[in-house]
Amino acid sequence: MPAQQRSAALAPFVATLSPYELGPGPAGLHRGLPSSTVSITIPEADALEIAWLGRPASRERFRAVVAGLHLDPAELRQEGGTRGVWLTLSPPGAAALLGVPASALAGQVADLADVAPAMAHLPERLAACRSWPHRRALVEAALIAGLARHRASTGGPGLRATLAALSGTGRVQEAARLLGCSRRHLSATVRAGLGVTPKEYQRLLRFEAARGRLVAAARAGTVSLAAVAAASGFADQAHFTREWRAMAGCAPAEWLRAEGLVPKSSIPLPPPGPTMGA
Repeated sequence: MPAQQRSAALAPFVATLSPYELGPGPAGLHRGLPSSTVSITIPEADALEIAWLGRPASRERFRAVVAGLHLDPAELRQEGGTRGVWLTLSPPGAAALLGVPASALAGQVADLADVAPAMAHLPERLAACRSWPHRRALVEAALIAGLARHRASTGGPGLRATLAALSGTGRVQEAARLLGCSRRHLSATVRAGLGVTPKEYQRLLRFEAARGRLVAAARAGTVSLAAVAAASGFADQAHFTREWRAMAGCAPAEWLRAEGLVPKSSIPLPPPGPTMGA
């Protein structure tokens, strides 16, 4: 199948497919933030070590990892090579491409070979590729094969309509009204499909929107935490900072510095406060 046709077939299910680089040197470290998508990380060389932030005993080693929807930050460490392929799937995409509902993966990390045995070959095959176009084509081909096996397991139009309603309003009750169902029915649908509550899903969406605005502002050199908070639906900057600490394990300014998105002196740090791990 030509590349354009592969991309079109996968578009409803794949949100992101890109190379990643954790930095120069023999080891890379990355903070994985809460997400409303299912993510797959495939290193080119050595395996990944992942631990939920604040829980050192949770550290595990994976050749390639699948992470479900989660509301807590994680720490990813990769040694022996810091590059690879990263992709994110919409919740219906997890079932359509991997054959596993997103609800079965919620709050968890697992090896790709255990979740989708037919894709167990990807790490070794990717390591042999010499260019990004070849790596992308290899991953897309594996996803297309998965779609052929599991297309009937997408969750149907009901789940997609439910997620669209939740993303289009900030209140669960309003989403239920738009869908013409009870709040209880909405909650049951979301829990069965995603493994989180409707309120938690909206919380993830708001956090991701705020993260996108924060990154865009940092790249434009116009970071204003108050403006990001207001545009993302938070009551004020303090509310935004508390929520960011709870979900990212650090303040927004600390995260921007750690990601290299702002100079170390450009945003004053807030007073120290507690952080929340997984």
